[in-house]
Amino acid sequence: MMEKLTLIKVGGKIVEEEDTLQQLLVDFSKIEGTKILVHGGGRLATKIAEQLGIESRIVDGRRITDEATLQVVTMVYAGLVNKKIVAGLQGLGVNAIGLTGADMNVMRSVKRPVKTIDYGFVGDVKEVNTDALVLLLQNGYIPILSPITHNKSGFLLNTNADTIAGETAKALAKIFDVTLVFCFEKSGVLMNEKDDNSVIQHLDRALYESYKDKGAIQGGMLPKLDNAFQALKAGVKQVIITKDSDLIGNNGTHIH
Repeated sequence: MMEKLTLIKVGGKIVEEEDTLQQLLVDFSKIEGTKILVHGGGRLATKIAEQLGIESRIVDGRRITDEATLQVVTMVYAGLVNKKIVAGLQGLGVNAIGLTGADMNVMRSVKRPVKTIDYGFVGDVKEVNTDALVLLLQNGYIPILSPITHNKSGFLLNTNADTIAGETAKALAKIFDVTLVFCFEKSGVLMNEKDDNSVIQHLDRALYESYKDKGAIQGGMLPKLDNAFQALKAGVKQVIITKDSDLIGNNGTHIH
């Protein structure tokens, strides 16, 4: 029987505000067994970019990353947010280690080709170094993955945190029994984004496409769900989208 692995992806205000971050870290520390945390931090990156006079452009939930923006997101994601999480978990007795894709060559990506949109220095994941992650996990380390990857030619690339989580889950599904949990400030995927009680409890591919066509599901939820369905197809056992206060995933939206 394969060992269970829980992969939690968090973002939004959860990792950017002190009270929600501390509660997240306490909840994550209580998850039993093998686990990995993937985080974003886009709102904070946008805020700091604005303070520096750098315009942020986001299309379909994905950030256009020019050279100045790449510097900002690297500082925020791989630096401030990642190390606050690592320090917080160490304070709770969790032996966390913060990583970008460049560290231990954990994740290699390639610069996204220009089609209808030039995303700039955005990376599409091509390889996950499962040996490195398994080595850390087997030796009691808890990887905390930031959404910065590299192309193995000396360049860093900004990569969507949902993609980081999905690709990591898919790669590790060959070794572990993986549950992937996308955790954010809403209760799940909502029919009405203004009504937190309109949670779609179960969602398959056909329903997703229907809701997307109607505009009920849009924006940053699109890459999250795209990654969820790709993960299931690649062997991830279950994918859950839920609220930050329910890391074990009993509630929220179950993707199948």
